[in-house]
Amino acid sequence: MEKYAVITGASSGIGKEFAKLLARQGYYLVLVARRVARLEQLAKELDTDCLIIEADLKNKNDCYQLFEKVKDLNVEILINNAGFGISGNFDEIALLKEIEMIEVNCVALHILTKLMLEKMEHNDNGYILNVASCAGLMPAGPHMSTYYATKSYVTSLTQGIARELKEKNSNVYVGCLCPGPVDTEFNDVAQVKFALKGIRADYCAKYALSKMKKRKVVIIPTIKMKLAMTSGRYLPNYLYIIIASFQQKKKQ
Repeated sequence: MEKYAVITGASSGIGKEFAKLLARQGYYLVLVARRVARLEQLAKELDTDCLIIEADLKNKNDCYQLFEKVKDLNVEILINNAGFGISGNFDEIALLKEIEMIEVNCVALHILTKLMLEKMEHNDNGYILNVASCAGLMPAGPHMSTYYATKSYVTSLTQGIARELKEKNSNVYVGCLCPGPVDTEFNDVAQVKFALKGIRADYCAKYALSKMKKRKVVIIPTIKMKLAMTSGRYLPNYLYIIIASFQQKKKQ
């Protein structure tokens, strides 16, 4: 039976690189994004069958409709990659834009994780990889406060589910990818310039898939970011947030 991988936010960046790698591994792909033309171009470049689904995941109905379209397929992998960030002070960013970010980064991911997990648990097999950020492992991120909060939601939710599955001896995997800066369109959308040099999207995706298959729950590419996240645990939260604020200002 054909094995499928569903990738949201597949039109660019890490999502696009996940698609390339999984196509080489023999998966049939379900490519999901708003920009259909980009998905169609990507599908032409891949040596596998692709189902293209146009979806705007800030709309709950699009999330449910996406699942309806794939629920009868043999989906082995779901990669919740869709998401975006906004830089600026909390009292200056448009409320509607923040709500849309919460809908995509948290609500859509929650819906798809929930529905797909039920399907995978029935088969006692499958992988769900939620793309978060190192921001989600930090106590807060001034000047991108809502974005950091959404990624904290993703890392917390993912780790909680992973523990539940372990306690049930389930063969289903749920984990989260928590990279630092990655060279993608995210920077332009969020209107930030990272203080640290970004890693390549293809390296990030390849590293994530290798750790996913080894069932690592929290995946942090690069030794530098692992050290930063580890050392941060020993700082008082208030000091960690001050440092985060200083670093965030350097990006603007």
